[in-house]
Amino acid sequence: MSIVLGYDESPGAVRALQVAIEVSAAFGEPLVLVYGAAAPGALGEEYSAHRDALHETGRAALAHAVAVADEAGVPTRIEVVDRKPAEALVDAATRHAARCIVVGSWGESPLRGALLGSTPHKLLHLSRTPVLCVPTES
Repeated sequence: MSIVLGYDESPGAVRALQVAIEVSAAFGEPLVLVYGAAAPGALGEEYSAHRDALHETGRAALAHAVAVADEAGVPTRIEVVDRKPAEALVDAATRHAARCIVVGSWGESPLRGALLGSTPHKLLHLSRTPVLCVPTES
């Protein structure tokens, strides 16, 4: 089993990283760090350049998370996925037999999340794996 974390360096994700590290350490399971971002459009040179830029951003964000997890002694795997975040996390959780998916929230209201389609809100409806949503600090 593993723990899957959606990570993008946002304040919510930084806090969720700390919780995910604690959960991974408590269960003695690896932490799978996932950066999911789908580039807009579907074809052409602009799409390819945008996708490559998103992947580079994702690798840089995940490098920070790996360093924090390494310092805590938690083994990691990383995935930069060209899919929307919720889809990428559900897929990773299935492939890695995840105990849970950990994500941070932006502190938005439930109504705003439902209207705008936040990743935590989508996960609660799409995932068969338990979702641990970590609120941002006040």
